[in-house]
Amino acid sequence: MIKVAIIGCGKQADAHAALIQRLGHCEIVGVCDKEELMARQLHERFRVKNYYSNVHELLERARPDVVHITSPPQSHLALGKLCLENGCHVFFEKPFALNFAEAEILIELAQQNDRKLTVGHNNQFNKSAIQMRDLIRSGFLGGTPIHMESIWGYDLGDPRFARALLGEKTHWVRQLPGKLLHNIISHGVAKIAEFMTGTSLKVMVHGFTSNLLKSTGNTDIVDELRVIIRDGDYTTAYFTFSTQIKPMIRQFRVYGPKNSLIVDDMHETVIRVARTNYKSYLNQLVPPCLYGAQYFDKALENVGKFIKRDLHFESGRRRLVESFYGSISDGTPLPITYKELLLTSRIMDSIFDQIKAV
Repeated sequence: MIKVAIIGCGKQADAHAALIQRLGHCEIVGVCDKEELMARQLHERFRVKNYYSNVHELLERARPDVVHITSPPQSHLALGKLCLENGCHVFFEKPFALNFAEAEILIELAQQNDRKLTVGHNNQFNKSAIQMRDLIRSGFLGGTPIHMESIWGYDLGDPRFARALLGEKTHWVRQLPGKLLHNIISHGVAKIAEFMTGTSLKVMVHGFTSNLLKSTGNTDIVDELRVIIRDGDYTTAYFTFSTQIKPMIRQFRVYGPKNSLIVDDMHETVIRVARTNYKSYLNQLVPPCLYGAQYFDKALENVGKFIKRDLHFESGRRRLVESFYGSISDGTPLPITYKELLLTSRIMDSIFDQIKAV
């Protein structure tokens, strides 16, 4: 039985608590928040053994094996260090840390204490992302990725988060170095970082405030971002973040020397773009039919997932958490490599530094 604790009892903690309790081989032994009322409500709703308002007391009394840190990222370094020094493995909500320097400190401390870390990049573990990874490993691209395009859309009309952010000048997201971008873009950046080495990284950034936000007086928030990334002499990538593109898109495209792949997070599909050599007008007729057949097959596959209750937002988080816990109990590889965590942080640092410089 893996003993788990949660630090930070806001809305993200609900999703973590519900998932942990469904896993079966885990027990939540304590929840903690500096606001005691927040810890108490989570304790009561999920029938957790104990609640705390002091992290030291939680670690001393509950003695968890794993701690999920779901508090704002400004607290990740201090809380992560404390948990690692007390012998706990740590699962961080995204973003992993405020910057590359903090990410390095946490990873080095984890290695020194023989503990493990990961971050909640749930979309990396949707079935579509796993299928993409399997295809790349099997050699479908025909070699190393040449170019990637990651597009991550965000809905500013979502009342669960965006309205609170826009309406509160003191909201914790607005205190982050990259504000709105800082809290969201690691999902899309990590997709690129997974396939880069970071040995010779160049990042070019253009960020601006949409007319919609300007009209509401939120001119301090950058919500449109265009990034070009070059890694060494071979691999390039584009990253786009937008609150204005409609319909909202969350898509990753990876191009190889032979074939390419299109992964759609919104629709849970992976489309194979294979080289064709049809003559004349057959190039306009056959490939669209083949792509249509792939979409139809994916629709049937998603119907099957729906029937099996495996077509939901939390499926990726479940696989990520299960894989992380497996790496702890069975010694299997971490679901997200430390290289990917560090490279994601490096790219994000470069993005925010260039936006500030404008």
